[in-house]
Amino acid sequence: MATAGKVIKCRAAVAWEPNKPLVMEEIEVAPPEAHEIRIKIIATGVCHTDLYHMFEGKKKEGFPAVLGHEGAGIVESVGPEVTGFKPGDKVIPLFISQCGECRFCKHPKTNLCEKSWTNERYDIMSDATTRFTCRGQTILQFMGTSTFSEYTVVNEIAVAKVHDSAPLEKVCLLGCGIATGYGAAVNTAKVQPGSTCAVFGLGAVGLAAVMGCKAAGASRIIAVDINKDKFEKAKVFGATEFVNPKDHDKPVSQVLADMTNGGVDFSLECVGNVGVMRSALESCVKGWGISVLVGWTDVEDFSARPIQLIAGRTWKGSLFGGFKSKDGVPKLVNDYMDKKLKLDEFITHTMTLDQVNDAIELMKTGKCIRTVLNVSAP
Repeated sequence: MATAGKVIKCRAAVAWEPNKPLVMEEIEVAPPEAHEIRIKIIATGVCHTDLYHMFEGKKKEGFPAVLGHEGAGIVESVGPEVTGFKPGDKVIPLFISQCGECRFCKHPKTNLCEKSWTNERYDIMSDATTRFTCRGQTILQFMGTSTFSEYTVVNEIAVAKVHDSAPLEKVCLLGCGIATGYGAAVNTAKVQPGSTCAVFGLGAVGLAAVMGCKAAGASRIIAVDINKDKFEKAKVFGATEFVNPKDHDKPVSQVLADMTNGGVDFSLECVGNVGVMRSALESCVKGWGISVLVGWTDVEDFSARPIQLIAGRTWKGSLFGGFKSKDGVPKLVNDYMDKKLKLDEFITHTMTLDQVNDAIELMKTGKCIRTVLNVSAP
């Protein structure tokens, strides 16, 4: 590519400060350094974690930043010592790296990586290293990815190469939300055939968890949400029953216990609300019930009575669905191409990068499942 080795000037949506709309700016994207890849972003989803950083986490040290972490694109150029990638490759940048060498990457029970930004800077949600500048200021790369930009630079340990014919405007969703929910059911909960499941929260992550429960062979999948408009969509992914907590004058855990002879085998919390996390745990059957925290939050403590766990329930968490990122994402893309995994059904709106604030508003008001922004022409 003619731009290799040069600074690229391109358009990006910059979050200058918390609680303010994103601003379309011209930014400078430096060439990739050793082990880095510069990617032309073709499409990106808008995920609730982007909103969380702007409106809930609100750590001033995490700004200014380019948000976006659910994207797909094409390799524009590679830095020195990069192996396994070349210009023109279709790729998905990953917010969890997989170096393959640290003790976490070598351990079969986790998808964490010691070389990830998450290792030290959870609260700020970005690495100190960035290749972005704008108006003379350093701009942080949110979650190491920053897909609300026409170009971004990512370390090769946080990039997955995907099938050459993969439609990037669809498979971008596997960079976060769909992999997160689906994997929480199949990898973390390890939902069993014939089991009863409850999924709390029917955004994209929750619907993907419903899809995971169905793929794992659950016989009953109870979808729980306070927005009844989400229920028809949940049926598409395999939900068999629906509960709106607003329709009942007793706790939703009691409603579910009455429906299931004492509680569900598996529950998945896909909201990121500590009160809902407790409800999801208490909805599980004693003795063997497993509840998984999937929704992202780091601003409040959760609580429960110890007897809930003493009586045999398990409470666990899931990050990126438990998938080791570089290994897992290409397989998920192949599953989509083989029609074993739904993606198109999650996309309710398609917009341009210029409309990013409209997309954020749709998500804030619960009027979309996933909006995909077309960032650049392929």
